[in-house]
Amino acid sequence: MRIISRKTLKEFWEKYPDSEEHLKAWYQIANDAEWATPQDIKEQYRNASILKDGRVVFNIKGNTYRLVVWINYEFYTIYIRFVGTHEEYDETDVQTV
Repeated sequence: MRIISRKTLKEFWEKYPDSEEHLKAWYQIANDAEWATPQDIKEQYRNASILKDGRVVFNIKGNTYRLVVWINYEFYTIYIRFVGTHEEYDETDVQTV
């Protein structure tokens, strides 16, 4: 998968250093993946929440943080839309970020 943009993750882990290892691990797995359907993601990440219109929510560091992405399955591309604390996630409309 092609991931746009790693910079968003880096900026987040610089603010929350305890997330760095977990975000890097997610990035490596997603980068190496070939997710063609939401089911492919669920096979690898059972706790991922599949939303409508290609949005997916990943729990990072035991649900301390949340990562919201939009996936274009046809072109194997992941767009990072949001990364934040669980509290920030609760205040965010993930369908519009």
